[in-house]
Amino acid sequence: MVEELRNIQRAVLPNGLTILTEQMNHIRSVSMGIWVKSGSRHEDPNVNGISHFVEHMVFKGTSNRSAEDIARQVDSIGGNMDAFTGKETICFNIKVLDEHLPIAIDVLSDMVMHPMFDIKEITRERGVILEEIKMDEDNPDYLVHEIFTQNFFKGHPLGKPILGTKETVRRFDQDAILAYYGGKFAPGNMIISAAGNVNHQNFVELLSQRFGPLPVGSNGSHDTPPKINSRIILRNKKSLEQVQICVGVPSYPISHSRRYVTYILNTVLGGGMSSRLFQNVREKQGLVYSIFSELNPFRDTGLLSVYAGASRESAPKVVQSIVNEFRELKNNSISEEELKRAKDQLKGSLMLSLESSTARMSNLARQEMYYDHFVSMDEIIERIQVVTIEDLIQSANELFQPELIAVTVLGNLNGLKITRDSLAC
Repeated sequence: MVEELRNIQRAVLPNGLTILTEQMNHIRSVSMGIWVKSGSRHEDPNVNGISHFVEHMVFKGTSNRSAEDIARQVDSIGGNMDAFTGKETICFNIKVLDEHLPIAIDVLSDMVMHPMFDIKEITRERGVILEEIKMDEDNPDYLVHEIFTQNFFKGHPLGKPILGTKETVRRFDQDAILAYYGGKFAPGNMIISAAGNVNHQNFVELLSQRFGPLPVGSNGSHDTPPKINSRIILRNKKSLEQVQICVGVPSYPISHSRRYVTYILNTVLGGGMSSRLFQNVREKQGLVYSIFSELNPFRDTGLLSVYAGASRESAPKVVQSIVNEFRELKNNSISEEELKRAKDQLKGSLMLSLESSTARMSNLARQEMYYDHFVSMDEIIERIQVVTIEDLIQSANELFQPELIAVTVLGNLNGLKITRDSLAC
């Protein structure tokens, strides 16, 4: 199967702004994103959560438009506008019909370049985000991941919550927001990507008019890799019906040469209904409703974790079952048939994930951020195809070491105990 050649073009303005497009002539939409190459890991501890706060504030009006004007203008062209903050990025994106692209560029660039950061709006938004924090704290599977991450990357910005804490959010004022915005929203620290029925030259010209006059500037944030803390954390929360379990180990960074091996390892372990964890812990033993593994790679580190929700009585057995699967993967029990199935599953989900213009727009920006060249789908499939059983065993032995396993258990624990000895694999 040969991939259609993706029509991808790249331009860099004199002030350092990178612009990427992918032309997809068979569709009528265009998805566009403005990406800032900084996220919650680039915040000082006293302003933890400010990236996410600024992301919200950008929607609250500019020197040219009120918040209502922004919403009305996007709705009037049937557009979808959204934004999110991650550990290493902030993204503002919009999807519109191709004919409405100039309006979309006008609205999005106005929001990102001329936000008002009005004092009254800051006060109001503080209340909104404090409610968002409370809502997340009421969500047990979010909470167990948050407690896990904070302990795993203890003392490092990667371990801090993206939303910030009640204490930090209450302190945000106009000065703090302007200082953060001024330091991060600079052309050299931004990527603008678009995918869909878009003409590269035309897109670059429209953006040059708006972003060209910005002075040269890039952010001064440097990533320091975190030290990993593989601890066992048991947190009591009596109100929960289920015990929430998170078990994880350090993994490879996002652009590591062995990343394709971990994609397959994760697929075999807990990536779907045919995975070992789903089949053994849910289907055969009936101990859980939900169990899966996931990879969270970052610029300089990574995390492979397993989540499960179980009853208090079953929790120790679930942890034991997860550790058993780690052991099995280390000791060569994967067949050629299982390897082929995992590869096919991975290739299928990758293909499907690139069907929409939004996914391709996002893929362009992330590749620009993390890799030194554009990795085509053919190249990815080739790299997946050459992974061997020996590769999987080697990575499993590197990753699943008893002293590296971290565990967080949250719920009505009632004397539940988990020891380091029970994590031997």
